[in-house]
Amino acid sequence: MRALDLFCGAGGASEGLRRAGFEVVGVDLEPQPRYPFTFHCADALTFPLDGYDLIWSSPPCQAYSCGAGMNGTRHLHPDLIAAVRERMPSGIPWVIENIMPAASRLRSPFMLCGAMFGLGVFRHRLFETSFPVLAPMHPRHAGRIGDGRYHTVTGHAGGSSRRDGWKGGTVKDWRRAMGIEWMTGDELAEAIPPAYSEWIALQLAQVGDLCSGR
Repeated sequence: MRALDLFCGAGGASEGLRRAGFEVVGVDLEPQPRYPFTFHCADALTFPLDGYDLIWSSPPCQAYSCGAGMNGTRHLHPDLIAAVRERMPSGIPWVIENIMPAASRLRSPFMLCGAMFGLGVFRHRLFETSFPVLAPMHPRHAGRIGDGRYHTVTGHAGGSSRRDGWKGGTVKDWRRAMGIEWMTGDELAEAIPPAYSEWIALQLAQVGDLCSGR
């Protein structure tokens, strides 16, 4: 099966789709020299959607971020969730992913957390899908950011927060925490763990098996 990853970045979601058995094609408006699969530098809002068995989309999240709301810059960032949803063709399964503050823009989303997969990040993300998905149980966070086990993969590696009392990890720490081996710190800060997309894509495969009677 073939999956199209729109707004693919350096390929966090794409890697999870590959693990789930998909041949992956990525699309992003910016060059992605470390993207590990077939890549097209193109506009995700106009790229052809024909010929794929799953369409994954992670539109930019800056318009929904708490920081943009606090400093009054939301109007400077594109709000693309509705436009992406409008593009999704009927009859082809699709996923739209974004951050928690985008909840009001998404329809009946579910949340995934790194703790559900034994990762070293919490990294809560929301997903709207055109097919049913069951999320794992959300365990209690047995730790906190900066305790050596969990990291906040945002901003710049090695940073810290006096307000929240944590010290950031290195790029190596971030890679281990996210389950991603090839990205730079800036790329990791924009990515989701592959475990998330793998979980969702495997459930789509199970739905297909049930429908075909296998």
